[in-house]
Amino acid sequence: MAREIEARAPVRLDLAGGWTDVPPYTHDVGGEVVNCAINIYARAKLTIDGNEKLNVTYSCDAPVGSGLGTTGAINVALMAAIKGQENAEELAYQFEALLGNTGGRQDQWAAKNGGFNHLMFIGDNVEPLPFEPPRSARFWLQKHLVVANSGIPHVSGELHDRIWKRYADGEQEVIDGLMTIRLAARKMAKGLDQDRRNFVIEALQDVCNGVDALDPALHAPFRSIVDPLCASGDVAGWKALGAGGGGCVALLAGHGRQDIVKEACENANWEIIEWDFDDEGLVVNAN
Repeated sequence: MAREIEARAPVRLDLAGGWTDVPPYTHDVGGEVVNCAINIYARAKLTIDGNEKLNVTYSCDAPVGSGLGTTGAINVALMAAIKGQENAEELAYQFEALLGNTGGRQDQWAAKNGGFNHLMFIGDNVEPLPFEPPRSARFWLQKHLVVANSGIPHVSGELHDRIWKRYADGEQEVIDGLMTIRLAARKMAKGLDQDRRNFVIEALQDVCNGVDALDPALHAPFRSIVDPLCASGDVAGWKALGAGGGGCVALLAGHGRQDIVKEACENANWEIIEWDFDDEGLVVNAN
């Protein structure tokens, strides 16, 4: 009789600190990230037939390259189906590194843990910090944060390679930009933890400034749509999700401005992604 093991892992919204979870920065300075898992999932299935032959399949509700951490979620689900839940996040990271992917560890930890994550990255170690925003902050964020997929393709590994070469060359603008992004994560955590919405907005603005210091091209694909929304006050803060340069964008709409923001995105042929929080994280079922 065939046996099946199915695993499901959520993708994430990186709210602040992304880029600083990547070696060598984690070894040189130490990174810090705030993210939350959402109800869009990667799935993997391991089937063992009566002759002990193995078959593995996997899929994801979001496209690879969307900036939602899909590759990390897929690999967490895949490793969990093959090896079990324990240490699936680190196994997924090591598998990606083996394939030559230049990236950090935040995606895999969000996929494993679910919920909100405030993570410190020291060397090759990940330290989760206590972090549970109150219901009021969760409700406000979910109501006002518009997530849209621009459909503009990008390859995060290529973006990473370019930035980290400049970092290795000691370019001060990149070094300063990374520190700005890192500090924004601490402000984001404080804003959500204390329901201080002005801190959340400031953190998003700080992230934008830091990312632009890394490379203005990371935000360039979004600017023709987002800049007018910011100028009119319809958007209070925003960021590219993932590495940027395409894929998804998160737009924090002003009070009562969500429909205006969504309409502008749809007029640009961006797909609105309906989302909610995932608090379960990795789930594995076996028959």
